[in-house]
Amino acid sequence: MYKISLKDFEGPLDILLFFIKRDELDIYNIPISQILKEFLEYMHQIEELDLEIAGEFIMMASTLMHIKARMLLPREVNEKGEEIDPREELVQRLLEYMRYKEMTTDLSTLESHRRKITFRKYFKHDEVHEPHDFDVLLKNITLYDLSKAFKKVIDDLPKITEHQVKKPNVSAEEQVQFILNKVNEKGEIDFCALINGMVEKIRIIVTFIVLLELVKSQTIQIRGGESPNNFIISKV
Repeated sequence: MYKISLKDFEGPLDILLFFIKRDELDIYNIPISQILKEFLEYMHQIEELDLEIAGEFIMMASTLMHIKARMLLPREVNEKGEEIDPREELVQRLLEYMRYKEMTTDLSTLESHRRKITFRKYFKHDEVHEPHDFDVLLKNITLYDLSKAFKKVIDDLPKITEHQVKKPNVSAEEQVQFILNKVNEKGEIDFCALINGMVEKIRIIVTFIVLLELVKSQTIQIRGGESPNNFIISKV
């Protein structure tokens, strides 16, 4: 058996993508029985998990088992009479996660390139940028600054000792609209104010990832704030 370690992965979706890429599986036609077997074997390899990480893995295992059970039953149909694939929601989550990973790689590359640039002070040509350049969208802020702000928000969440396995009631589309509404309403808003009142870690994570996607699509821009653990979000 191919031995893998928890530290190599960022969560259950990361592990599923690893299995799919390793075995060259079709992500649109996932063999659920095979993936479930691999996933459960991996969980048995893990000797120590904290409650929060364990909850994520248990929820994914239960999701895979639920999909497997549905695939053994006659297929449901939608209002158009088309068969509903029980794997469809999982496939969409995996595709969305792949896009976020690729976006993170792009931002890391951007950060690496920025570190190689030194601007001359008080020289007017240094102030000229193409419209919607990433240098403008990420003005005065680095990937490290974003990570610090995100970590502080997560660390400040109230500690939860009880964990219930349930489907997260949050979507990327919902948080995109939430961010755009806040920016349109206020013109600009800092990250801490944006997520003020959110108590679910998954909602904050989705909001942060969606925020980066909006920067990448040149819909909004961000810049450093007064606090080193915060940043300002505004229109382009």
